[in-house]
Amino acid sequence: MQQYLLDNSKDTSVTDFQIWNRTISTLKNRFFTYGYRQVQTSVFEDYDLYAAIVGTIPKDDMIKVVDNSGKVLVLRPDMTIPITRMAAAENKTVHNSRLFYVQDVFRQSFEQIDRKEVTQAGVECFGESTAENDAEVIALAIQSLKDLGFDSFKLEVGHAGFFKALLDDLNIPAEQTEQIKTFIQSKNVAELGTLLADLSAEKELIAAVRATPMLYGAPENVIEQAEKLVLNKTMKLTLEKLRNVYQLLEAYELTDYVVFDLGLINNMNYYTGVIFQGFVSSLGKPVLMGGRYDHLAGNFGADMPAIGFACDVDRLLQVIYKANKADQSFVTDNMLIVYEESKQNVALAAANDLREIGYPVVASSSAKQETADCEIRFTAAENLLIMNGKKTAFRNRGELLRLIEKGMKNST
Repeated sequence: MQQYLLDNSKDTSVTDFQIWNRTISTLKNRFFTYGYRQVQTSVFEDYDLYAAIVGTIPKDDMIKVVDNSGKVLVLRPDMTIPITRMAAAENKTVHNSRLFYVQDVFRQSFEQIDRKEVTQAGVECFGESTAENDAEVIALAIQSLKDLGFDSFKLEVGHAGFFKALLDDLNIPAEQTEQIKTFIQSKNVAELGTLLADLSAEKELIAAVRATPMLYGAPENVIEQAEKLVLNKTMKLTLEKLRNVYQLLEAYELTDYVVFDLGLINNMNYYTGVIFQGFVSSLGKPVLMGGRYDHLAGNFGADMPAIGFACDVDRLLQVIYKANKADQSFVTDNMLIVYEESKQNVALAAANDLREIGYPVVASSSAKQETADCEIRFTAAENLLIMNGKKTAFRNRGELLRLIEKGMKNST
């Protein structure tokens, strides 16, 4: 796996792929528990699909190809847009539709020149724009990271509307707007202060923008500080929405994993409400990003508010390996059943028993070339389970299954 992590090659060994597959299965199982259905979109998309929607993927980041007819296509750089198009084609008005995907997206940039192909696992929830839906999707994101075994992680939650309201009141050129966004996103208070000092705007407005990068931390404290900076109705409504979302997360008993960040700015300008990103302690980049985008479906003639998120599976795997989580508790090697000819029937029946409940089993009358952490021997003299370095005799298949179940629990 080390080579995979260093050069981001999508070629993986057998062991690496099993870990990748287990990670994907864990995420898919959690998505299913929230009522999501899996969908798939084409690898090739029309260039115009992305170029026509303002504030999405920069044109230079798209990987373009030309087909035989001369039409410009792109390798799919984003999942949210094609899935929104798909949902809009099925229904032109608000409806409850929960979709998830596991697919690769393709981008090129100077910042991440070696990451042109990235596997994403994510969800898109189409329905009413409510605090209940926001909190449920955030809860799903948190539980997805918990399912993968991460003990120390945080979901940073903000709101696109708070900062946009400040920018609207500033009424400055696009170039200065982008500079302010960059400084706030990097929490570069010094450079932000220098830029704001040259602007001719009300003192209260300048003070609110200058304070935005520091609106980070415990949700109750952030809301309390932000309320002192409210200058318009939009900012007030934004804070009320965030307070409602937090109260719902308290009901989910997941607030230990949440911090608020009103200086959180996502590069996708189609976000309209709650935005969030997930960080684990051993990686300085987000492993999960998402937010609410209530107007995107309007590009496809539909009125369908939505919220979703995507996990960066490659980064998740990077953290799993770094934390040494890719062990027997995460991936189970083949169980090996070795039998003498006189025990063939009972051995093969035991192999079927184990396969029926999900264990990978190799059964053989000769094990000269086989190794396994769990070995089951059927001989005329005795039946023996060798597991976790311990040898245990058993009398029948039922006893064997009980011993293996107990052994698996003790190893995790």
